[in-house]
Amino acid sequence: MAETRNAPPWVTVLLVIAGVVFLVIGLVYFAEPAKSLPSFFPGHSAGSTHHHTKHGIAAVLVALAAWAVAWISTGTRSAPAPSEG
Repeated sequence: MAETRNAPPWVTVLLVIAGVVFLVIGLVYFAEPAKSLPSFFPGHSAGSTHHHTKHGIAAVLVALAAWAVAWISTGTRSAPAPSEG
């Protein structure tokens, strides 16, 4: 039986990189108050000392999801079994 990858290798690499990026974004949300966030981040607010914990949790969950999909994409699928007829 011929086996093929679920996805091309570049898809797996892209998903791993996306996971790392979202993990870093999550850590920034946990570490920095709203006033210190980059201005392009949702939740940036000048003068605010509030931490956006929910944004951080969401970013970390997206990172975990990207890594899970990357792991699945490394698997192989076998050709369908011949049908009996």
